[in-house]
Amino acid sequence: MKLATTIRSQVRSHATRGLLRSMPTFKVVKDMPEHLQNLLDSLDAAELQPSEGRRR
Repeated sequence: MKLATTIRSQVRSHATRGLLRSMPTFKVVKDMPEHLQNLLDSLDAAELQPSEGRRR
C-alpha cells in the first residue's frame, strides 16, 4: 500500500506535471520510410531461411 501511495503522490506532484507538460507529444507514425521497410523485409526473409551452420 505504501508504494501505491508514494507513486500516486509522485504522479500528482507539481514537478511531475510540469515535466510532463514540457515533453513533446508522442505521435505514432503509421508510414515507415521505404528503405527501413526494405531492411525489415530482408531481415524477415533471412530469418525464414535455414541456418546452414551459421553461429548465433
